[in-house]
Amino acid sequence: MNHTEHPRVDKLEKAECWDLLKSHVVGRLAVVVDGHPDIFPLNYAVGNGHVVFRTAGGTKLQGTIDQALVALEIDGYDDSSEHAWSVVLRGTAREITHPVEVSAANALPLEPWQGGTKAHLIRIDSLSLSGRSFPVTRPDIWKTPVSDPRRSSFE
Repeated sequence: MNHTEHPRVDKLEKAECWDLLKSHVVGRLAVVVDGHPDIFPLNYAVGNGHVVFRTAGGTKLQGTIDQALVALEIDGYDDSSEHAWSVVLRGTAREITHPVEVSAANALPLEPWQGGTKAHLIRIDSLSLSGRSFPVTRPDIWKTPVSDPRRSSFE
């Protein structure tokens, strides 16, 4: 395939999207605060059809309170199939405060990579979930660095 062709893009089923969300722990959270977008990397867990994460006070917390609209995006590369994929969850966020929900969230495998106190548990309830997968262009076409993991499947 040359770089001027348009590769096939496959739509992922919702079940595939949930499976990918469940099998990963790092994503990017998009929020709007004071009228402008912000995006944050975060660790998350999936439980009972929603996404949960911990956060400290600050912009991320401010952007996720009071049923705020948010988006969570994860992506990756499968070297066995030579396909890249992306999943986007759009939903409403709210702080978890009810003791039963706090207990359920604390039972999830939520282990933030960054240290510090993260006293706020946030839940994202899904409004829409979508994903796509597509074959990755051969690395030599774009002069991909040797360190790029996509190269190994072509060698």
